[in-house]
Amino acid sequence: MSAPLLEVSGLTIAFGALEVVRDVNLSVADSKTLGLVGESGCGKSVTMLAIMGLLPEHVRVSGSIKLRGEELLGRPQSALTALRGKRMAMIFQDPMTSLNPVMSVGEQLTEAILIHNRTLARRDLQERALALLRLVAIPLPERRILQYPHELSGGMRQRVMIAIAMANDPELLIADEPTTALDVTVQAQIMELLQRLQAERQMGLMLISHDLGVVGDIADDVAIMYAGRICERGPVDAVFDSPHHPYTHGLLASLPRIDRTVDKLVAIPGSLPSLATRPEGCRFHPRCVYAQDVCRRVEPELEPVSSGSRAACHFAETAVVSQRAEASA
Repeated sequence: MSAPLLEVSGLTIAFGALEVVRDVNLSVADSKTLGLVGESGCGKSVTMLAIMGLLPEHVRVSGSIKLRGEELLGRPQSALTALRGKRMAMIFQDPMTSLNPVMSVGEQLTEAILIHNRTLARRDLQERALALLRLVAIPLPERRILQYPHELSGGMRQRVMIAIAMANDPELLIADEPTTALDVTVQAQIMELLQRLQAERQMGLMLISHDLGVVGDIADDVAIMYAGRICERGPVDAVFDSPHHPYTHGLLASLPRIDRTVDKLVAIPGSLPSLATRPEGCRFHPRCVYAQDVCRRVEPELEPVSSGSRAACHFAETAVVSQRAEASA
């Protein structure tokens, strides 16, 4: 069998003495979407920056990151620069701070193209930039290409970011919270655009999000991250229909539902631990209603469960039975 498009194994990231991500394993296949879900501060974005080779030199990154079977960790920046934008690209969370405010849209698009293709004539560059704006359905591209980021709406800026990411037809596209701060109508348009581009280009897509609804709609597989570790991973239908980790269940239970009337929304008690005060044993045990003494002493491994997914919980099968009983009550 051919190697996965992206395969991450045992990825561990540390800022000095602070370990922010530990033993993360992920994979993305051609034309498939992996959703990475978790609260703010759980390590999602720093994991993607490590995959792209964009973390500062003083950050210690270990494990394995393979693109089409080629190891990326340890490669020089010149080699990674040749890959970024060409074979793998990233849409950053905030287009207003990611786009250069003193360069026009056209200049930023042509810069992205020229990095990997310096032989194109100026006229061809202009046509390619206009084609990219049309690809992402920006109206009046001949006008927009001359404008600056501050002259565009939030939705248009995000489309420009997507156009830049698509400039060199990458095999892997990483989207970090691509609908943040956009209204729901524009959010839907952006997600439809990403799905269309993925289908047309047969790309692998990694979607970082805290929006379980979006992930459930478009992802093939999902990984739930908590405090720097993957706590549940598997096919999206298996994980969402039968969550085996209490954290996954809590996230799903907190979603508003139109088929049920409640007095107040469900919330997971407590908050994400800081990097310096992470608990011993299971990282989720201070917030978990199923926690026992073993949870406070031993960190659980990501093990197969009955739904076909994997969960890092000492009581994964017991907890899910209790959750189903509660849901049917």
